[in-house]
Amino acid sequence: MSSIVSRETLGTGVSSVIKNTYRLLSATLFFTAVVAWSTQGLRLGMLAYLGCMIGSFALIFAIFRLKNSGLGLVALFAFAGLQGVGLGPVISHYLRTPEGSSAVSMASFLTGTVFVGLSAYVHVTKKDFSAWSGMLFAGLMLVVVASIVGIFVSSSAYQMTIAAVSALVFSGYILFDTSRIVLGGETNYILATLRLYLDVLNLFLSLLRLLGGRR
Repeated sequence: MSSIVSRETLGTGVSSVIKNTYRLLSATLFFTAVVAWSTQGLRLGMLAYLGCMIGSFALIFAIFRLKNSGLGLVALFAFAGLQGVGLGPVISHYLRTPEGSSAVSMASFLTGTVFVGLSAYVHVTKKDFSAWSGMLFAGLMLVVVASIVGIFVSSSAYQMTIAAVSALVFSGYILFDTSRIVLGGETNYILATLRLYLDVLNLFLSLLRLLGGRR
């Protein structure tokens, strides 16, 4: 009898985390989109981008420290807003290129489609992707190192390869992070939201580079 109650309690807790995570994820992505739209006219220099990067890492650290309080939500929205500040000029750059608006629209559509499709697969199958942890981390490190090298490589084929691998890695992370939430491995919805937010944002940027780079 006690085991049945425990399973029911666990199921209720997981359901609550899932519901709160997707609500918060929708809110933070919407907030990022609004900030990005309103900051398209900004011209950020290298120092400004460096400041955004440092601020982002500081806010991620704050989110982990404040994950069990209301301040964690404040830090999460501050992080989402800062990403919007950096994303606005990037989107503006693509919109100024030939057929850039279609690239941005298609990248947004594909990101949403991939996220919904992969999330639905995990929710329906309840498959555990925890075994992918090491492989995904290795892929992420490969993308990071290759991106740094790419600063000094002007080959468009090289840049497109990085973007394609990055899209695959973050698609894998969507499966991995969603399965952690669905199977009860992640019980804090603020951290769950942060992880999925980063997956979605980086997938969007990877697809945007692929679609925009072809032009």
